[in-house]
Order: sequence, then C-alpha cells, then structure tokens
Amino acid sequence: MKKTPSFQLELFFRDFAQLHYKKGETILRAEDTPTGVYFLSKGFVRLYAVSQKGEELTLIIFKSGDFFPVMWAVNNARTNYYLETMTNVDLWRVPQDKFLVFIKSNPEVFFELTSKILVRFGGLLKRMEYLVFGNAYAKVASIITICAERFGRREKGKVIIEVPLTHSDLASMVGVTRETASIEIKKIEKKGLIGHQGRLIVVKNLKGLRKESLLES
Repeated sequence: MKKTPSFQLELFFRDFAQLHYKKGETILRAEDTPTGVYFLSKGFVRLYAVSQKGEELTLIIFKSGDFFPVMWAVNNARTNYYLETMTNVDLWRVPQDKFLVFIKSNPEVFFELTSKILVRFGGLLKRMEYLVFGNAYAKVASIITICAERFGRREKGKVIIEVPLTHSDLASMVGVTRETASIEIKKIEKKGLIGHQGRLIVVKNLKGLRKESLLES
C-alpha cells in the first residue's frame, strides 16, 4: 500500500529528536532563532503575537499533524511570534537543512505541506475580515464556529471542540477583552447554542451558531 504524504512526513520526523512539553510551556519566543522544524504529533499549540501594551492575539492553533515555524523553515524569515502549548504535547524536531532536503526530494509531501499552508492562509484572511467587521457577539460566535469545524468531534448531534479553550483564549483570537468575551459567550449559551462538557465547549446547534456569526453568507 502506498504511503500517504502525511504519513511519509511523520515517518521522516520520527527519526529525529522527540520532545515533550507540559501545558502552558513556551516552545519559541519572538526573536528567538528556532533550533529546528517541529512536527506536532499530540496536543495543541498556539502561535500568538504580543502588542506593545502586552495584549495577546492568537493567530493560529496547531493540531496533530501540523508543523512549524513555517516561514523560518522555508524562507529563513525571522520569527516575531510566540509558540505556547495549550495542552501537554509531543513533538519531533528536525534540523532545518535536513527538512528542506526531504521536502525538495519528495514532491508529493511538498504539495501536501503547501496545501496546509494555503488552508491556514485562508483561515487568517477570514479572521482578518471579522476582526474588522462585525460586533463582539458576532466575532465570538464566528471563532467558536471555526473552532468547532476545525477541532470538533461529532457526537450524538453535537460537536465537542477538543481544544480546551478558555474565555481568555477566545478573546485573544478575536481581539476583545476577556470580560467582553465572557459576556458574549453567556449570550450564546442562553440561546442554547453552546454548553460545556468539563473544560471543553460543546456546540449544541452548529447551524444555528453559524447563523449568529459572520460566516453565514
């Protein structure tokens, strides 16, 4: 049976150093020079920026199968962002030069990685759109919808978002304060659209939530 590009990539990374981080640990700081390219095999990691006022804006949440930092890995671009674990995570790290040799000699893997980068870019464009347009309620509804579609597990007609998102996490993804995010989350809960299962958000009505968001065309 032919190995998929994703499986080929994982096998490649498994030949190198495996690392373990606990929840809340920093993998990379802004202006740090990365020590290699990381492949995430378990858990969730967020990439975020910090303003001069100390405000955080989460740009990407990485899940199992993702790799980072992309711009440095391919173009040697400086990293101006932080990488922090949202859960306990398992990673593999490979030297940049070996990573580049591998993807250049494996066109199918390179195409797979390019596709993932384009999907992330599309997601960032959508995020930029609702950071500018819409009120706080629509922004919060939008990011919960996106998280449900990207990180959700369907179960008995509901969608369980498998990333343990706090109100602060959601606030940092749409550029509002934690207090504002909490108020809007309560409004969404009162409409019966979302609930909680332990520390996880449960979307009870994804179609209804999408109608409350900026994503419904």
